[in-house]
Amino acid sequence: MLDQLTAEQTRIYLDQGLAWAMEGGVNLLLALLLLVVGLWVIRRIVAVVSAALERGPADITLTRFFTSITSIGLKTLLFISVISTLGVATTSFVAVLGAAGLAVGLALQGSLSNFAGGVLILLFRPFRIGDYIEGQGVGGTVRDIQIFHTHLTTSDNKRVVVPNGPLANNNITNYSAEPTRRVDFVFGIGYGDDLRQAKGVLEDLFKADARVLSDPALLVVVSNLGASSVDLTVRAWVKKEDYWPLKFELTELVKLAFDESGISIPFPQTDVHLHHVDQAG
Repeated sequence: MLDQLTAEQTRIYLDQGLAWAMEGGVNLLLALLLLVVGLWVIRRIVAVVSAALERGPADITLTRFFTSITSIGLKTLLFISVISTLGVATTSFVAVLGAAGLAVGLALQGSLSNFAGGVLILLFRPFRIGDYIEGQGVGGTVRDIQIFHTHLTTSDNKRVVVPNGPLANNNITNYSAEPTRRVDFVFGIGYGDDLRQAKGVLEDLFKADARVLSDPALLVVVSNLGASSVDLTVRAWVKKEDYWPLKFELTELVKLAFDESGISIPFPQTDVHLHHVDQAG
């Protein structure tokens, strides 16, 4: 009797195990098929999104960001679908993911702020790679815009890593955004020098330089009557790439032209008058 019972129980267990194995095997095959097909579809979708962004006005950094976000989002949905096919309760799983995401979000508030700042920079593009900007107390050429940080290279070749959160939420000065820039010069001449001659020398010198644009027009005016000099301000418009070359070269040429014309550039000085007091008698 005991042997019959044991045989009967064994047969029941075997039938249950076989049924579970068949059901689990079918689910496993379906899950594997869904995974393979899903990954192929995701690759195709990401390729289409990437191609569409590359044909548009978006720069390479924005294209990489959106393709990466699209890939991660679709793969997350695929993963949930696969484990659901295997029989795992996705409701509790999603709840666990939500709780874990909340905990991680609280722990990484600063990083999430930088992430949001990176998204804003990539979307609204206040600057691009290659632009010279000032922000957060530093200035430099933008070398890389990452999702958390922006990399700048200063004029003396230092690399500065600026967090995107504060950068996106404060003032940014972009010196490369417009095609032209105004170069301002101030030259002082002596009170005894010929003012009209000095203005003529400056106008001739600047108009002879092909880098100085005719529109807006060159401006040469007296801007200040100082303690020891008459200050002449010159405002010239140039292409943005000519700003610093013109600034340096014209400063030197003006000094040489003033020397040739006999126009002095006075240094600060103070006149002292001595009065003789007769103490005789």
